[in-house]
Amino acid sequence: MKLDTKALRYLTKDDWRVLTAVETGSRNHEVVPTSLIGSISGSKGGLQRCISTLAKANLIAKVKNAKYDGYRLTYGGLDYLALHAHQKQATIYSVGNQIGVGKESDIFVVADPAGRQLVLKIHRLGRISFRTVKSNRDYLRKRSSASWMYMSRLAAVKEFTFMKALWAQGLPVPEAVAQNRHTIVMALVDAFPLRQISEVPDPARLYAELMEMILRLAGLGLIHGDFNEFNILIKEEREGETEVPATDWTDAEQQQQQQQQNPPIKLVPILIDFPQMVSIDHPNADFYFDRDVSCIKRFFERRFHFRSDEPGPHFAEAKAQLRVGGDVKRLDVEVEASGFSRKMARELEAYMQDVGVDGDHQDVTNEEGEGGGGDDGVSVESGPEELEDEDEDEDALDETTSGTIREEVTFAGIRNVPDYHMP
Repeated sequence: MKLDTKALRYLTKDDWRVLTAVETGSRNHEVVPTSLIGSISGSKGGLQRCISTLAKANLIAKVKNAKYDGYRLTYGGLDYLALHAHQKQATIYSVGNQIGVGKESDIFVVADPAGRQLVLKIHRLGRISFRTVKSNRDYLRKRSSASWMYMSRLAAVKEFTFMKALWAQGLPVPEAVAQNRHTIVMALVDAFPLRQISEVPDPARLYAELMEMILRLAGLGLIHGDFNEFNILIKEEREGETEVPATDWTDAEQQQQQQQQNPPIKLVPILIDFPQMVSIDHPNADFYFDRDVSCIKRFFERRFHFRSDEPGPHFAEAKAQLRVGGDVKRLDVEVEASGFSRKMARELEAYMQDVGVDGDHQDVTNEEGEGGGGDDGVSVESGPEELEDEDEDEDALDETTSGTIREEVTFAGIRNVPDYHMP
C-alpha cells in the first residue's frame, strides 16, 4: 500500500464528511451500507458524487458480491484521514520521500509549517501476515477486534505512548511529536541503523552502552522485546569541536593541535520501534530479556568480531535492580495509566504472537542518514485490500520505496549518502 497524496488537496468538505462517515460506520460494519454513510455524513444530493470521488482515489472500496450495497474503508482512506488531522493540527505541512519500508509500516520524511523536517511512521499491520492469518480462520474468529486497522491503531498508540514516556526519562529515543489513528510523527534523527555499520572504533564501549540501555529499560519496568541491530540507530557526535587558528606551525604540529582540541567522534545509540515492548512483570519477561541480550551478543560477535568477557546481563539482575528503593519509577504502570490499557496490550500481543510478528524490521532508503531499521529482503505481500467475501462479517473495529541504499558505514566517515531535499 503506497501513500499517494495527489488527491488530498482536491477533496471537498463533503468528501471529508463522507470519508469520515465510512470510518465511523466501520466500527460496527466491515462493509458500511450506503444508506448509513448518507445518514452519518448528513449528505443528501451529493452523496453519490462524493462516493465516486473517494472510490476513484482508492480511499473506499466496493466489495464484490456483498449482501447489500455498501463500501469499506481502505488503508488509503485511513491514511488520508490521519494526514488531514495532522494537517489541521499544524503538525504536517508537506510529505517528502519515503525513507523506509518495514514488514508492517512505512516511513516518510515530512515537514511542519515552519519547515522542520520530521518522520511520519504509518503502521500497516496485516500487510505481510494477512495470508498467514487468512489460512487460519480461527485466529480471526476468536478475537473481539479483528480489524487490521484497529490493530494498526493499537500499535501506533502503544509506540507513541512508550516513546513519550522514554523521552521524558531521558532515554535515547526519537522525540514523539504527534499521533493520529495508525500514524506517528516523530523527530528526524540524523543516524544510521546499526545493521548498516561495518566498523566502529571501539566495539567494547558501544556494546557496554547497549547492555546498559537494556538494564536501564528494565530498571523502569520495561523490556524492549526486539532489541537488535534493526532497531538501534547510531548517531555521530563531536563534543566541543573547535577550529585551530592559523599559525606558523608545521603541518604535523597543527595536526597534533587539531587532535587535541577536537575530541574523537562519539557514537550515540538511539532506540526505535516499541510496539512489542512488554512489562518486566510479563509471564515471558525472562525470555524476552534474554533474547534482547543474545541478539546484541550475536551481532557484535558476527559483525565486529567482539566477544565480551563479562557474563550477562541476566534477567534476575535486572529484576533485582527494579526492587531497589521505594520510589522506583515504573513506566509500564505509568503507560497503562495514561490510556494504553491492559486490554489493548493483550490484543496487540496476541496479534504479534499469532501471526509471527516480532518488531518491524525495515528496509531503509537512507537519504538523510535517518534510519528506521532494515530487512533482509522482506517482500511485501497482499494486504487487507484483498479481503474476500467470507471476511465481510468478521469482527470490526470496537474502538475509535523508493529504492534502497545498501552502502555500509564506517565510523568515522560516511560514504555515498546523498543529501535529502524536500520536493
